Amino acid sequence: MDAVRVALLREVLAGTEWIQETRRFAGALRGAVVPHGGGLLLVGSAAYEPWHLAAHLDDEAAWSGLPELSPTLVRHRVPGGAPAHLAVGLGRLAAAGRGETLLVVAPGRPGAGLLERVHDARRNGATVLALDGGDRDLHALAHDALAAPPAPPDEAAGEAPDLDLDTVQHLVSAAAGENSLPAPRGRRRFRDRLARLADGLTAPPPPRW
Repeated sequence: MDAVRVALLREVLAGTEWIQETRRFAGALRGAVVPHGGGLLLVGSAAYEPWHLAAHLDDEAAWSGLPELSPTLVRHRVPGGAPAHLAVGLGRLAAAGRGETLLVVAPGRPGAGLLERVHDARRNGATVLALDGGDRDLHALAHDALAAPPAPPDEAAGEAPDLDLDTVQHLVSAAAGENSLPAPRGRRRFRDRLARLADGLTAPPPPRW
């Protein structure tokens, strides 16, 4: 890991309120799925598919001993021949209801079609969470939301890390696992968690996704 990434990670972990905010949101996510034994649906916008978050939540589910964190990735377009775990289309949202959690991840506007489906899922009893760039319409539908900060002005460049949506997703997925009860193999030391989170900032998604 180069010095820039080390500095970024240190700032993210020790600098601002983002540790508290991402842990709070991760707690809301965990609190929604664990009591119901799972039922986590993860969907992005038509232009953005949250592959990395799906992969990292799947890893956290295994590492933390909380299989409920493993999501079902819901896709706007399913290519022919896709494996079963990558072949879940938007029609799945129509069946979402009580006991399920819909996590919407979108860096830009989610689009009217997706908002309608999210509205229907909430009306049917699903818990809606939003991790995005601050879209008002989406936040109005969400039970809880976390918006990635806007890009810093040019004059602030180099003074603070650019906490874009991808970085916030890494922090949320890591916090979702670390705030859980220890896995049977014992609690990891903080430095081990730090090293794994640092590696995850640039690691490609596992082959599963």
